[in-house]
Amino acid sequence: MTKTLLFLSVLISNLAYSQEDLLKDIDTLKTTETSPPAFKALQVVTGQSTKLTAKNEWYIVVAHRFGDISTGFKNFFGLDDASTKLGVIYGVTDGLSLSLSRETNMKTFEGAAKYKLVKQNENFPVDIVGYNVMGVNTDLDKDNYPHLKFGDRLSYLTQALISRRFNDKFSLQLSPSYIHKNLYDPNIEDKNQFLAGLGGRYKVSKRISVNAEYFVNFDNHSFYKNPLSLGVDIETGGHVFQLLFTNSQLNSDIGYLSNATGEWGKGHIFFGFNLYRVF
Repeated sequence: MTKTLLFLSVLISNLAYSQEDLLKDIDTLKTTETSPPAFKALQVVTGQSTKLTAKNEWYIVVAHRFGDISTGFKNFFGLDDASTKLGVIYGVTDGLSLSLSRETNMKTFEGAAKYKLVKQNENFPVDIVGYNVMGVNTDLDKDNYPHLKFGDRLSYLTQALISRRFNDKFSLQLSPSYIHKNLYDPNIEDKNQFLAGLGGRYKVSKRISVNAEYFVNFDNHSFYKNPLSLGVDIETGGHVFQLLFTNSQLNSDIGYLSNATGEWGKGHIFFGFNLYRVF
């Protein structure tokens, strides 16, 4: 396990520095922020941050989560088993963005709205952002579910993202969350799930920060694990490229929070990245 993590750490370091010149070419991010945001990226690691897009700004999102690194060289430390998410995000206003994405794992489509409620300033200590998602699982098959209706494919996520930027280096975020699934297995999970998330960012150099996030799922029947993720943000001006390790292979917001299967203690973790192209 130690050799595996060492190998991947070296891989990440080389990849990060080789990507910097490439990412400078796509660093066209606009900003209308009157004060620096708590997070430079739209995601803390996989979970959403309080960062929003600017008005009339388009993002193309490419996110990969590779397979279990504990499988070793046989599956090239998980690189043979990728789950990919492709998506678009549009800034309707500086305080509202809409997104649409599709993930290969479970063939899930998600539509989302992210909106600013309160901005941190000298009179108010935190940013508060709302985030709502509707997911459609197109992988469900009528051969397995003869009475399947379209509504059974739907699931929903509601989050309040509450962050504070303490100084130039350190930010924290709380993410109380609620998930509702129309189709679920009562033997392994609940129809309604409540979660509490904590995430943070610490800037270690001019262009690099270390991020972490953890969600506790209060679903007592859940077969799945609490998602825990560690990441590195590499900044090129306003653009951020994210490399990460997580115990949840799913990229979708709902899948990530409610369907984590890996165990950090046993080395069952997944390497991945998030990449945004701004137009």
